[in-house]
Amino acid sequence: MILSELRDYLKQQRRLSLLDMANHFDMDADALRGMLVKWVNKGKVRKLSTDKACGTSCCKCDPAMTELYEWIDV
Repeated sequence: MILSELRDYLKQQRRLSLLDMANHFDMDADALRGMLVKWVNKGKVRKLSTDKACGTSCCKCDPAMTELYEWIDV
């Protein structure tokens, strides 16, 4: 996958979890993070705050499920 494919998918979906992107591209979440950082640094994507818990107290949520990214139209 190349950066433009990630860009197009994020632009189309607007807001996605890291897990959604990893599943869509059949790619490791850590590899995707590296690509997302490039878009974040260019000011095209923002990582959304996930300070809120999922509502349970088990603390077993996969961080990739709650790590959200959003495409920014500038």
